[in-house]
Amino acid sequence: MIRATIYRDGTPQTLTVEQEALKRELYERMPPRRRKFIDRIGYAQWDPFQKPNDPLDIRLDVTKRTTQQLVREFLQQADGREERLGNEYRRGALECALGVVNRDEKYLGIFDFCLWYHTLLKEEGHVDERTV
Repeated sequence: MIRATIYRDGTPQTLTVEQEALKRELYERMPPRRRKFIDRIGYAQWDPFQKPNDPLDIRLDVTKRTTQQLVREFLQQADGREERLGNEYRRGALECALGVVNRDEKYLGIFDFCLWYHTLLKEEGHVDERTV
């Protein structure tokens, strides 16, 4: 006999009288080929009223923001630089945000390099503190 769980997490479901009647009606209306599958797993184990799967894991960074929220905030603050806000600029921001939130090693390296380079530029006087 093939084991089947009623809920995806393995907990059994208690059906109401109406649900049990509907279950019997659905079973009787099924074509014989489909009934064969139900018989194989066991009528008692079969649940035509399965609860839905859990939603996808929404990934958040340490600030509890989604990738979209991070990119939106970044682009709003970068609005003063209209000439740099082309599609490639936006795509690059989104790609980096995805990489950092997903802790992708490539993007963590890019992030660390950018921080180091910005510090170097400040130390050598190439970046004005008031514009940062």
